[in-house]
Amino acid sequence: MNYIVVMEAAWLVHDVENIDDAIGVAISEAGKRLNQQDMDYVEVGVGATNCPACGEPFDSAYIAADTALVGLVLEMDVFNAESEEHAERIAKSDVGGALRDVPLDVIAVEETGEGDEDENE
Repeated sequence: MNYIVVMEAAWLVHDVENIDDAIGVAISEAGKRLNQQDMDYVEVGVGATNCPACGEPFDSAYIAADTALVGLVLEMDVFNAESEEHAERIAKSDVGGALRDVPLDVIAVEETGEGDEDENE
């Protein structure tokens, strides 16, 4: 089966003054590290957090002492996995290898259809 695996990553950005800069730097740095490993098939974006007061979503980024924690969303297709759990392991292994020392958490796995059995052989 084929799956789309969505992961959340916690990315630290140092020496920033505003949220927009922090998000831009985080996405750029993550993309650069993924592209160095020829992983341009991984989509990188900023995550959303719901406001505890009103429930409206906002960008997952927080700044304190000129250091930001940005919640990135990483999405990739996994082909010919045996199960959802297998797809999760494949995605975390691939992305985790390129983004060493970056905390990753799988937040969604969606089945997209049958894999091509000939590709496994």
